[in-house]
Amino acid sequence: MSAGNCDGNVALPLRNVLNSLQCIRDRVRDGESNESHGAFNLSNFWDTLNQAVKAVSQEATKLSLAFSSQPLPSQQDAETLSESMLKSILTLSTVYYWLPKSQGVTLRRQVRDGTVDVLEGVAQLVEVIVTSPLESLSQDQLTSTGAVWSACDQFAQIPRDNKAALLVVLSSQVGVVKDALEEMEQALSEPQDPFNDVLDDEQEGDSPRSNLDTYWSENDRSVIAPCQGLMKAAAACLRKLTSAVKANGDSSVAQNVAQLDDLADISKEISPSVDDLALCLYPPMDYSGVENNTSKLAAVLKKVLQIIRSGHVCGESELTWVQFLDGAVDHNLQKAKDLMDQDS
Repeated sequence: MSAGNCDGNVALPLRNVLNSLQCIRDRVRDGESNESHGAFNLSNFWDTLNQAVKAVSQEATKLSLAFSSQPLPSQQDAETLSESMLKSILTLSTVYYWLPKSQGVTLRRQVRDGTVDVLEGVAQLVEVIVTSPLESLSQDQLTSTGAVWSACDQFAQIPRDNKAALLVVLSSQVGVVKDALEEMEQALSEPQDPFNDVLDDEQEGDSPRSNLDTYWSENDRSVIAPCQGLMKAAAACLRKLTSAVKANGDSSVAQNVAQLDDLADISKEISPSVDDLALCLYPPMDYSGVENNTSKLAAVLKKVLQIIRSGHVCGESELTWVQFLDGAVDHNLQKAKDLMDQDS
């Protein structure tokens, strides 16, 4: 340990904490919650969890300060600091396990991810303290301490119920689909060659390229139009669903919580399906790939609309757009197939 922050006797309790931390983190990442057999108070859970997070932040700060300058803590002080750090970590993980799946799998995943971020941050800090030379307070130690604070502060942004957790999922999906649509529209707006800015640097001389595989044919562009229609239907579905969840979403009844989880799970399939379709539209277009990916996206959207229609977030006012988008998906899918069949 001559190259480390502290000698072997002082480092031992820190190494023990690090080993325990890594085990706790892995169990939280992969473990199951304790099912609640009685009434579960979500408000009390959040109060207790926030206190546990605050305690971890405070203990991490105390540990970092203690090893930031000479004189280093004695072996006894190091053991006391380590025990306090481990106690706060065990409390945090224990409180996390209180949250049952019946409060929403979507919510629980986001609380789990936030908890794991804190545990990973503390593990990194302890490792830096054990392994970094003590010439002065290292940049790594400052960075690691800041990372723990940041992970703890992020708990304020974690959704408080399953309705809010679903809205976080939908927001991320909306952004990805919007980006895919904008990229495709940008490529289509180029005069002819969507790879112009990518390939020009490799072009020797002033003669234009003759590789037609980098261009869309007129029929390619006609096929792209209904594919864009499907992508726009995906974007509209996410926007409308977000509004419906804000207006009608409910996390107070087990059946409704489960419906919100179903919507979260199927919604997460939208952006990958949109991306897959967008990628296969670039030249040279493989019509079999386009056909597979249009069918895949259409199937996902139909499933989303079916779950919306049968769930509590769909009131009378939502039925109109659900039916409209359902028809739009069918129309664009059939149009794309007809155009590809026409060209084959």
